[in-house]
Amino acid sequence: MDKSAIRASIPPTAPAAALEPSAKPAAGRWSVKKVLRTVASLRLTVILFALSIFLVFAGTLAQADEGIWTVVGKYFRSALVWIPVQVFIPNKLQLKIPGAFPYPGGWLLGGILLVNLLAAHALWLVTMLTAPGFRFMMLVKRSGIILLHAGIIVMMLGELIAGLYQVEGYLSIEEGRWANFLEHRMYTELAVIRPTPEGDKVVAVPASFLQKDGTLRDERLPFDVEVVKYMKNSAAPVEAPADAAPGSARNPATAGDGRTYVTAEANEAPGTDSSSDLASAYVTFRDKASGASLGTYLLSTWFSGVLPDADLPQRVTCDGQKYDVYLRFKRSYKPYSVYLYKFEHDKYLGTDTPKNYASRIRLLDKGEDEDREAYISMNSPLRYRGETFFQADFFKDGRRGTVLQVVRNPGWLLPYVSCGIVAAGMLIHFGISLVGFLARRAKP
Repeated sequence: MDKSAIRASIPPTAPAAALEPSAKPAAGRWSVKKVLRTVASLRLTVILFALSIFLVFAGTLAQADEGIWTVVGKYFRSALVWIPVQVFIPNKLQLKIPGAFPYPGGWLLGGILLVNLLAAHALWLVTMLTAPGFRFMMLVKRSGIILLHAGIIVMMLGELIAGLYQVEGYLSIEEGRWANFLEHRMYTELAVIRPTPEGDKVVAVPASFLQKDGTLRDERLPFDVEVVKYMKNSAAPVEAPADAAPGSARNPATAGDGRTYVTAEANEAPGTDSSSDLASAYVTFRDKASGASLGTYLLSTWFSGVLPDADLPQRVTCDGQKYDVYLRFKRSYKPYSVYLYKFEHDKYLGTDTPKNYASRIRLLDKGEDEDREAYISMNSPLRYRGETFFQADFFKDGRRGTVLQVVRNPGWLLPYVSCGIVAAGMLIHFGISLVGFLARRAKP
């Protein structure tokens, strides 16, 4: 056959590009799929789950020596954590092995898992859209799986919001009294109070400043603060023994209650213990102008109402003005006040095991024209101004009073939404599978 015959056999309407391989579009399309396939790899999913399991294991072991919130922040709400080798050595062996190794934190692992999950769905969608004969029913059949994974994503976002924005504190109220501030027991502050006829003037310094070496100077403080020793956690103060004279190495205090009491540094309260760290510090107050010492004091959260009947401010005089100084849990004052009418504490018959805590309160918020009574029990919290009031504890020093845990979490509803979405996804997925199974079984 001659060349003219071959040319004649080609339809005149066929585009020239049809005779050439469509390498470029296919290469572009397959490169996107290749990236998605790599990111959505099931092998990567398994590796991430294994890394997450090990992180949970290490974080659980770490709670034997560190506080629960320290572990949560260090291991699970971080991008990278240095895991000490010591956490894998049982304390009873009494071996000290130095060193630590880097490891991806909870937020990094969670972020990669989220990308892995989204990439898997994106790969499926791209494959279905580019495949011949795409049908809407394919999407319907996969809807249950999509909802299941959407619920997991909502749960992950809820934890992210909680880690970034959740704030919780404790509202302690004695029967027949009002309270209008929360104590945040994860944080400590140095409070310098100047009583005036118009009310107390308070300057609060976060304890993080006391943990730094040197002298703290600030124009809002009436005097400079030189930190002699800061203890993140300390033992209960006891009467100073004879060999702990004021100003000695064992008792640096030269003024205030430190001349009578001494304390010692203690290990951080472990996550297996429900107690909080109780910080103490030896500090020297100095005159701003001359730098002269106003005395070295023992400041302790044990003095701030933790010990029975102990609310001991350290009184410092500077330029003829007297100041009350506390080391206490961080406080945040609220625009509302809460009055405790009655606290109920029921126990199981013949035991000291709590059966129910409940508080009957009055909530007063003049700014919002709110004045109402409420009943808070273990399974019935109160919600107001975006905060949730839980019945958490009670006074154990002989006084009748309640301790309410007050939590502000903008994402508090997301776990409930997540559970609802997951439940709907499971019903749809197994429902579709059941219908398909019954249809196949009904065929002759």
